[in-house]
Amino acid sequence: MRTELVTTLKRQATELLADVERDKQPILITQHGLPSAYLVDVESYELQQERMTVLEGIARGEIAIAEGRTLSHAQAGKRLGKWLK
Repeated sequence: MRTELVTTLKRQATELLADVERDKQPILITQHGLPSAYLVDVESYELQQERMTVLEGIARGEIAIAEGRTLSHAQAGKRLGKWLK
């Protein structure tokens, strides 16, 4: 992964944005020698957000199973039947 100083971002923002869009690779921006932000293209960011939403749903399901908050197939069908009528 490429790393750039915040001063480079300030001076060459247009070029860095073009690089990120073209290469689809994030750029780590550092400030005072420390990581400060990632510069990513919109498409990659949105895909990452969609994936996180799916993973969060899976995690909630796993917690529900661990806590015993589950329904049998018949129980689920009965509940859904109310909505499908």
